[in-house]
Amino acid sequence: MTRVAVIGAGWWAAAHHIPNIAAIPGVVLDGVCRLGAHELAAVRDRFGFAFASEDVAEVLARRPDAVVVSSPHALHHAHAAAALDVGAHVLVEKPMTLDSAQAWDLVARARRAGRQLIVGNGYHWRPGMSDIRARLAEGAIGRIEHAMCSFVSATRRVFQGEDGMAVWNQTMFRPALSTWQDPAAGGGFAWGQMSHSVALTLWLTGLRPLRAGATTFGAPVDLTVAGTLACEGGETVALSGAAAWPEGRPALLRLIVTGDRGTLDLSVDEHRAVIRRLDGGTENLSPPPSAWSYDTVGPVHALVAAARGDPSGNLAPGEVGAWTVAVLAALQASAAGGGQAAPVQAAPA
Repeated sequence: MTRVAVIGAGWWAAAHHIPNIAAIPGVVLDGVCRLGAHELAAVRDRFGFAFASEDVAEVLARRPDAVVVSSPHALHHAHAAAALDVGAHVLVEKPMTLDSAQAWDLVARARRAGRQLIVGNGYHWRPGMSDIRARLAEGAIGRIEHAMCSFVSATRRVFQGEDGMAVWNQTMFRPALSTWQDPAAGGGFAWGQMSHSVALTLWLTGLRPLRAGATTFGAPVDLTVAGTLACEGGETVALSGAAAWPEGRPALLRLIVTGDRGTLDLSVDEHRAVIRRLDGGTENLSPPPSAWSYDTVGPVHALVAAARGDPSGNLAPGEVGAWTVAVLAALQASAAGGGQAAPVQAAPA
């Protein structure tokens, strides 16, 4: 049996992570932690957790094999670090942390502990995405020179207003608006949504950024972001996003990657991926219709597999999560400084 604990059993965990874990044969829901005695009892009773506590240390003292960290952004580092330190494999929701040094610290802790650190970037698990990544690495478009990614999601009412998303009226819990609307808590589009698109761009291309520049719109948290990255090999990246999509529709997510032999044209929401080479040749990598809807199952299956000795399913490793945090932190720093270039923090030597 594989014992899994959940830290931060809020709306997302109760709607996705916990049911997905419970559906895996041979899994025991060992411990659950969240604030609020009434809410904690409700999630314990609904899903049949063996143990429940508002104290993270008490849940981790049971030494679970794997832990899902789905607490508010600002608590991810403390909770994931504690879980790694007791020997658990960890799935941490995105963004992995709100601080580059803390993100790289989690990577180092996981490496020392010999445990898998997985970030909840569900797009990575969609059918064919790993094949596209492999084709780019094999040189299908030659040497990568540029990437451009745009992401527009149905989150305006998450970051602005008092009603939140309509779907929250049908979930077990509603998140506190401060989680998404407080800049100090990592509120805003960059942390809350571009943590998806930046991670996908970096994971597919393998690019390593050095500097970032950005401007944002919105207050007190950003509703739009436009940024650029300068990378180690001279490559350039353009990133943009906005909270402006109608609720109930898949988010608009488009990625173009150019190389010295051609271009990858990828549209997640349109389920399309085509390589067009300079010699006139094409390669269709598109999945079946609707195959690229956001995946909430893949990350938890990867977590349980890691706890059972198979790390091969980790398609959003901590290193990619840390690079994503470093990019987002640099974009935020640049925007706050009027667009001046900001360094992207790499792992400590």
